[in-house]
Parts: sequence; structure tokens; C-alpha cells
Amino acid sequence: MTTVLLVRHGLTALTGPVLAGRTSGVDLDDRGRAQAVAVAQRLAGVAVQAIVSSPLERCLQTAQLIAKDRDLTVETDARLIECGYGDWTGQEINKLVKDPLWKVVQAHPSAVTFPGEGGEAMRDAQVRAVDAVRSWNASLGPDATWLACSHADIIKAVVADALGMHLDTFQRIVIDPCSITVIRY
Repeated sequence: MTTVLLVRHGLTALTGPVLAGRTSGVDLDDRGRAQAVAVAQRLAGVAVQAIVSSPLERCLQTAQLIAKDRDLTVETDARLIECGYGDWTGQEINKLVKDPLWKVVQAHPSAVTFPGEGGEAMRDAQVRAVDAVRSWNASLGPDATWLACSHADIIKAVVADALGMHLDTFQRIVIDPCSITVIRY
């Protein structure tokens, strides 16, 4: 069975108050770097065949810190990038919760396409992320263990698929910064 270790990126200055989305230049802060080092230590005894990351800096930095003492190069896969939040990107969460679309995102995310340029449907984000995981599973083989560093909504979408849950229930899944979620396929 292929095993994937899904790791959310570590904390940034924007984690929590802002929906960073695909904003570039969002780096790990000191807490996030410490979290990534702790994940690397926790996984020190685990044989990992590949480390794959979203191309956004916060994920790449997390993955590179995890890979630091391993003989692995971090690979990027654009299919693991954060959901395209369109006009919501960079907005404060406390303002977004007042938007009527917020309730739909929470209760019926499969019906949501984020507004504006670059806005993506949540169902499309799930399809591309699951496709990435399944492609890496196939290329690495049935006995591989590999790590994917991505974003909360993307990881929740992959976990929902692996559990056979509908995307509309994925908000029940909690993915904390620098958490590790293990799925055996």
C-alpha cells in the first residue's frame, strides 16, 4: 500500500487573520520554521521516497526544512497549490465571514466557485489535488511512503476523498499548521 504523509505548511504572519490563498511571498515566520523542524524530527525514522510541495513559498520552505537531513530534493507540483480564492485572496477572514458566500463555503462547498479573476470551484480544486496524489502514488509504486506539503483546504479535500466523504462534509476535518495526516492507499 502506498502511504502519503500530508503536511500543511507552518505558520506565517497571515495564518489566521487573512485568507492568503495563492499570494506569493508569504514566508514562514519563526513559529512556522520551528514547527517544520519539529515535523522533520518527528519523521526522522520514517523512510520517505519523495517530498512533493505546492509551489507557494510557505509550503516549499516547510518541505525544505523537512527534507534538510534527507538525501531528497523537494519536487513541486502545481496541482497541490492552494485553492484559487479569486477576489477573496488577501482579504481579512473577519470581513469574509459577513459575505453571504461564506455560509455556502461552510455548508455546501461543492457548489462554490470563488468570485473574480482566478476564482476556482472547490470541486475542481479537489479533483486536481486528488489527481496529484493518485499520480504520485502510481509513479512511486505500491510500497512507497512519500510526503506532500500543501494547504488546509487542499489537504481536507484529499482526506475527504480518501474517506469516501462528500466534499460538502470536508469542513468537519481540521488540518492545523504543520500537522501530519497519514493516508494509506
